[in-house]
Amino acid sequence: MKLKTLLTAFLAVVLGAVQVHAAKIRIVATLTDLADLARNVGGDLVEVRSLATGIEDTHGVPMKPSFVPLLNRANLVVLVGFDCEHAFLPALLEASKNPNIQPGHPGYVDCSKDIAPLDVPKSTDHSEGDVHPYGNPHYMLDPVLAESALKTICAALVSVAPEHQAEFEKNRDAYLAKLDAKIAEWKAALAPYKGTKFVSYHEHWPYFAERFGLKYFGTIELKPGIDPTSRHIEQLVNSMKAEHVPIVVREPQFPEKVPALIAQQTGATLIKLPIMPGGVPDTDTYLAEMDYIVHSFVDALKK
Repeated sequence: MKLKTLLTAFLAVVLGAVQVHAAKIRIVATLTDLADLARNVGGDLVEVRSLATGIEDTHGVPMKPSFVPLLNRANLVVLVGFDCEHAFLPALLEASKNPNIQPGHPGYVDCSKDIAPLDVPKSTDHSEGDVHPYGNPHYMLDPVLAESALKTICAALVSVAPEHQAEFEKNRDAYLAKLDAKIAEWKAALAPYKGTKFVSYHEHWPYFAERFGLKYFGTIELKPGIDPTSRHIEQLVNSMKAEHVPIVVREPQFPEKVPALIAQQTGATLIKLPIMPGGVPDTDTYLAEMDYIVHSFVDALKK
């Protein structure tokens, strides 16, 4: 009898744990920064997966067969928007057969909805490269705009689980307080270098530059998604020398050879910067990623 009682109690605990696990809100984020924000808002009530690991090109996360069942079971899909994920997300959503996470449905969480885009192109002709018709999608490198994304994620969680609204909003506000403190710290760290010019491989950095008072001088790419020509590199080197541009940024998604050559020929410092958490070691969270970016700039400019 005692054994039966113990077994019954044990099964109750196990079943209870299974039920708690099953009750978690399943979130699939396209990129690691959004996944980190979702974890911070959702806490123990959510199970979050990211399609990216951090090292990929944000526009071309490789499509894996395992993504389809993941999306099929998802309650929410969280995306950057502005057509950032156009090369992989639409096909995955269609294959998932999950009506709740299709565009226009409550489970489709486009974090760009309250963002004013930069660099909206006047033309979307293919001769201009891989342009984004709705504007530059790399707003998550501006931590103030990341706060907007966080609020959008929180609102989506409240819509699917209103009974947990107080907890979600408490988590949101706690993270916003931490992020606000870090933004003040980052602004202070970069303030002495206001107006400093820099180039990067791809046009990831307009939002970051605008937020922190830096000058985005241009890209190593000839046009978005188009590799540089010898003539373009020569012109870029000459203009960098004339304008005394001290920083070349290489994102991990791109080879080092050309950025290193440009840095060598101009006397600029080459820095490798992630464009989302996980892009380089020790940047597994959004706060750690932004810390790394800001202090990499500061360290390079101190030289």
